[in-house]
Amino acid sequence: MDMGHVQLSNPEDWVDQHGDYCFRFAVLRVHDAEVAQDLVQETFVAALEARDRFAGRSAEKSWLVGILKHKLIDHFRRTSRECVLDDVGQLEDAREDEGVFDQNGHWKSNLTAPKEWPNDPSSLLEQKEFWEILNRGLSVLPPRMARAFALREIDGRSAEAICQILNVTSAHLYVILHRARRQLRHYLESHQVQVGRARVEPLLAEASVA
Repeated sequence: MDMGHVQLSNPEDWVDQHGDYCFRFAVLRVHDAEVAQDLVQETFVAALEARDRFAGRSAEKSWLVGILKHKLIDHFRRTSRECVLDDVGQLEDAREDEGVFDQNGHWKSNLTAPKEWPNDPSSLLEQKEFWEILNRGLSVLPPRMARAFALREIDGRSAEAICQILNVTSAHLYVILHRARRQLRHYLESHQVQVGRARVEPLLAEASVA
């Protein structure tokens, strides 16, 4: 008998056991409670239909979140055309970024790019204070910028994958991530956010983005 095999709980209990976490997971990325609720509902329906194929090699919550991630990516792809380039102030802020990137959209060797997040994003979402601070900060960003930041820093997706999901070029993505950190830092400073700041600050520093 495989003692490591995970059995699914009663589907009727999924909402009570995992609904809040899945909702926080979704709303942090879409910043629309109604859309997040719809995506979570779609996730549970898809999980119900796929429960017979559950292999038992991951925790139930991880399995549900994996389905939710696919729902989120589908949502981003459907809506990516609605987020025009101006949603990150590309034209009016262009001069601020001159000289930061090379012709391929990479950080120049004499400069530093945003630092990797040193903690486990999934575990941090369990912490209410951290989630509330990050959610408030991301909610003030333009949609495409918030999505790019979440995909990169929270989900840990590669730059290539994010470009495909959001339908942007690599050069544009690097600019988006650079401005997202700058705006989040400004938000923290202007609102004098202190609680949980030690967890948020590493996202806003500068180092390598591959």
